[in-house]
Amino acid sequence: MNNQLSYTAAFEELQHIVEEIEDGEISVDELSDKVKRAALLIKICKSKLTETEADVNKILADLDNENLKEDQ
Repeated sequence: MNNQLSYTAAFEELQHIVEEIEDGEISVDELSDKVKRAALLIKICKSKLTETEADVNKILADLDNENLKEDQ
């Protein structure tokens, strides 16, 4: 998976593909490739969101632990 692509770049490209499909700008010959690319972009976005959620949860847990230590 191409994790070098930022969430924003992947999301914007995904939006562009969706717009092309909705507007009928993609030929039947291109459709399969575009859908495969969209699936990859969705995986990238999902992975980045999952990583970010884990990071935020860890930060919050660390803050809670610090607060508990201060209260003791």
